[in-house]
Amino acid sequence: MNNLCADIGYQSLIKYKEQLCGDHVDVIEQGDDSTVIVLADGLGSGVKASILSTLTSKIISTMIAEGLTIEECVSTVAATLPVCSVRGVAYSTFTIMRLINNEEAEIFQYDNPHVILLRDGRHYEFPKTEMLIDGKTVYRSRIMLKENDIFIAMSDGCIHAGVGSALNFGWERKNIIEYMETLYDVGFTAKTLATILLEECNKLYGNKPGDDTTVCVVRIRKREPMNLLFGPPSNRDDCNKMMGLFFSKEGKHIICGGTTSTIAAEYLGKKVKPHIEFIDPEVPPIAEIEGVDLVTEGVITINKVVKYAEDYLAENKDYKNWSYKRDGASLICRLLFEEATDINFFVGRAMNPAHQNPDLPINFNIKMQLVEELSKSLRKMGKRIKVSYF
Repeated sequence: MNNLCADIGYQSLIKYKEQLCGDHVDVIEQGDDSTVIVLADGLGSGVKASILSTLTSKIISTMIAEGLTIEECVSTVAATLPVCSVRGVAYSTFTIMRLINNEEAEIFQYDNPHVILLRDGRHYEFPKTEMLIDGKTVYRSRIMLKENDIFIAMSDGCIHAGVGSALNFGWERKNIIEYMETLYDVGFTAKTLATILLEECNKLYGNKPGDDTTVCVVRIRKREPMNLLFGPPSNRDDCNKMMGLFFSKEGKHIICGGTTSTIAAEYLGKKVKPHIEFIDPEVPPIAEIEGVDLVTEGVITINKVVKYAEDYLAENKDYKNWSYKRDGASLICRLLFEEATDINFFVGRAMNPAHQNPDLPINFNIKMQLVEELSKSLRKMGKRIKVSYF
């Protein structure tokens, strides 16, 4: 077993003046290291296309996850979905990626723009085999995965972007390849790469998409552990135990909270060196402790991180802020969203007297709720999360 994992991110634009997206992406986990990803593009747009793509992706991803063949999946979809009276076609187009033990990718493509693979910073043309299923040509590929591989799947809204306006023939696949190659070495997450590509498509459409447009990016990377300490233990006698466990863990170490950082500094025999600069007026300044990767304030900073995490899972508009700013919340976001794959939370249950003031909107329950919300969001990002309470 290798030490690789898949960072998966996707996002869609809805066709101008429509309420629902006619594209749909489904991701189904098969154990810890195998995943099925389906991107379906329903015929037409609006409600009908949304239903077609949702059913297609649900049926295919579920059947493949249960071990059925692609032939059985396609035949089932063709028999299940209604036939379009205009086009005479029974189901939407689709792209299927199955990651097997994070060692190999199996890709099936039917009528969507072909998947782009960036390897070692350049476009890599992988082999495809034609399969004829129920009269439809499906392309099948098997590829051994390599660290830093980036797969880009998309609906045809991407290559139609700018047709007849910004570009005569739309944003051709070769142009998309050239554009994404420039982002290969930046280190963006899969979700951010998908967001950037989609934003460019939206610009070419003049912010009025002429078609539903979806991008799904899969980034193959090494597992990266991360550890976050938040709050002192409820029993003072457990301080050394908590700190010992925290600092014994592999990976970077983040400490959140004034009292918590003081206890950690005492444990390490070091001093807390506070910064006084407010980079973001909504986020308290950070501090430094020798031997610790990041030291921040507690509840207010984590609350900001939770909001960034919720946006990341939705439209991901705030990445323009946290991806470069140097305040505590932004620095935590970059470590947790971009770097970490496996995150250990060490959460102290001690009551902070400063938080018991009824005039302050902070209490013990809110602190626990923040941990729960952040853990939930990080799991949705595909992170492995372990929370230990003290």
